[in-house]
Amino acid sequence: MPVKVDATIFNKRMEKLSGLPSYLLKEALTLTKENTPIRSGYARNHTTIKGNKISSNYAYAGSLDSGSSQQAPRGFTEPTIEQLNKEATTFVRKV
Repeated sequence: MPVKVDATIFNKRMEKLSGLPSYLLKEALTLTKENTPIRSGYARNHTTIKGNKISSNYAYAGSLDSGSSQQAPRGFTEPTIEQLNKEATTFVRKV
């Protein structure tokens, strides 16, 4: 039995999915900042998007991400990735 695909619907869904990378990059920045421990706000204020990457531009970023803070014992990268996986799944299901 042949399967028919409506190209119009398929193309619309593919167009919506093409927005996933930029959406996730913006979400990644927000989540990274939220998951970064705060004392003075310096670390959060120096976390930005550079190109298609999140940049934590301060000397102690590696230490914080290794769990040196009691506020974020798992660091900020691992929790952010877990949350992004959920965001990606939600985004795709809506398409």
